[in-house]
Amino acid sequence: MNYSSEDDNQDYYDPSERERESFREFIHSLPLISPPEIADRLEQLGYKGQEEPRRALSLMAYRHVRRLKRLHVNNDNRRQLPPKQNTLMVGPTGCGKTFLVELLFQQVFQLPTVLVDITSFTESGYIGDDVNTILTRLVFAAEGNLLMASAGIVCLDEFDKLASSTSNSRFAGEGTTKDVSGYGVQRELLKIVEGTDIMVPMDYGYSAYGQRAPLSTRDIPFIACGTFSGMDELVKNESKSIGFCSKDGGRDVGQSTVLEEIEVFQRYGFLPELMGRFARIVRFQPLPVETLRRILLDNVLPQFVREFKVEGLHLTVTEAAISHIVERSLKRGTGARGLHSGLIAAIEHTAFDTFQRVTNAEVVIDAANGGLKSDIRKRA
Repeated sequence: MNYSSEDDNQDYYDPSERERESFREFIHSLPLISPPEIADRLEQLGYKGQEEPRRALSLMAYRHVRRLKRLHVNNDNRRQLPPKQNTLMVGPTGCGKTFLVELLFQQVFQLPTVLVDITSFTESGYIGDDVNTILTRLVFAAEGNLLMASAGIVCLDEFDKLASSTSNSRFAGEGTTKDVSGYGVQRELLKIVEGTDIMVPMDYGYSAYGQRAPLSTRDIPFIACGTFSGMDELVKNESKSIGFCSKDGGRDVGQSTVLEEIEVFQRYGFLPELMGRFARIVRFQPLPVETLRRILLDNVLPQFVREFKVEGLHLTVTEAAISHIVERSLKRGTGARGLHSGLIAAIEHTAFDTFQRVTNAEVVIDAANGGLKSDIRKRA
């Protein structure tokens, strides 16, 4: 990387021709997979359910890669291309929002990707992470390569928690946030989400006197994720239905038109200018019982089975225990996240007593008295 300095804390990045060629080769090597194939690949990697969101994000990923190839391989004029697509993903906790982003961009396409908890950021000048360091994390994910970072993905988790304290909605923790982490951060996000050149701190321990370099966000899609709890209460008295509330044959009525009305998010506590920068809103549904069961059997349980096998133990979870874990997760509204926590307590108790002490035995997890119990059975 070549840097030239005009003062002590302002650096300008001038990539060499070798770096540009290496970047073009990387873009050329990105797989151009059809959207249906991408959706199938996600399922092969363990993503269960959420058919419509999976289709929407698969298409978004395809368009992002195709756009990068047209820009940097075919040398198409940027003005002739559609703009990057920022996406807002709305749905309950544990329904697979961030997991979808991780699988899609980190594993399928292997692009520089960062997932950040937006609640840790504050307006410039206040204690907390500066919003521009989101891009610093992206540069780190690209191993310091600014060209690679300019083609990456940023996922803003817990995005709904940025709602200002002036919001009329009701959600956990309401009234505990200061404006510097509400409208203040929203204002800071405006410039980087839209697409411009940002002077990015190259040192994550950000200092006003530290080294900085310009990074273009014109080709960096931002994906915001949040539960937006209280949104349905906010709009339930509206004269026209909104996608959060109304159903027709299992699909949201008017979701693409009504959900995108900026005034709804403005009443929730968001700057209309910021919400207007998210061209696509994708709605996730709570995971049904059968999908939770598949996730438990295919994704969660095998991890523990392999761990016990290394210790010389055979782990068995009965059908009654599986039903108990799924039903508890569904009742608590924790989605797929609750499956791991529902199993771990019973497993940890047995693991403590058996690991490195007992071998050639079967550990059975069963349901009993409204909970889970474990039993150790010596094998012949």
